[in-house]
Amino acid sequence: MRVPVVQHTTRRRSARRRRALWSGGELLVTVGVVLLLLVVHQLWWTNREARRGAERKVEALERQWGNGGTAGDNGDSGDTSTPSATPHPSTNTNTGTRQQTTTARQSRPKWSRAYAVLTIPRLGLRVPVAEGVSKQNVLNKGYVGHYRGTQQPGQAGNFALAGHRNTHGEPFRYINRLRAKDVVQVETKNATYTYSVDKTLPQTSARDSGVIRPVPRSTVKPGYGYSEPGYYITLTTCTPEYTSRYRLVVWGKLVSMRPR
Repeated sequence: MRVPVVQHTTRRRSARRRRALWSGGELLVTVGVVLLLLVVHQLWWTNREARRGAERKVEALERQWGNGGTAGDNGDSGDTSTPSATPHPSTNTNTGTRQQTTTARQSRPKWSRAYAVLTIPRLGLRVPVAEGVSKQNVLNKGYVGHYRGTQQPGQAGNFALAGHRNTHGEPFRYINRLRAKDVVQVETKNATYTYSVDKTLPQTSARDSGVIRPVPRSTVKPGYGYSEPGYYITLTTCTPEYTSRYRLVVWGKLVSMRPR
């Protein structure tokens, strides 16, 4: 009987293959663990930290307003709203409809400073509103950001806001659930402004600037929006979830203002 001879080079080649396969397997496992940790960080840790920070800021704002103090970060004044008259209904003589009017005198809040609180009862949402829509300084803190250049709460025109839909507190994750006549409130140190949800634009381009104009109307889908001046609030966020390709928009109209 002839015994086959295995050469040393064949053995070494087989050993190298096994080591390569083992190393490749270890690398894949390591990459998988790292990716899993990144997902956990984005979907859990950033939400946890942002929500805790936003809750603390809301408490700080309310405490300072109750004490008659300032409402900005680090003791600086953030809220600047000074209503000069309460809203009252007036009649449009051309259409016979009743409209909400108000006069609110406000100066410009400081950049990235929280100066108001947004409350949406249907969503159980209560978060700070800060000036600007910077990711690092505003949105990633779990705050809602005010588009600079749009109006302030209670002013004629469009009070436009942005918030994350996923990660970093995701305050606007469920604004697609809002329906007509749902309540949206904005509190400042001087007044509480109540808006009623009126319209929703399920999807539009991220570059659709028309939705935050003084008379909001989509430039991409002109059938969505308004044609007359008024007192509007706009909520914007990314859609579909976990992407930033499009924007979801919810609009509301001012129905009342209550001085603090």
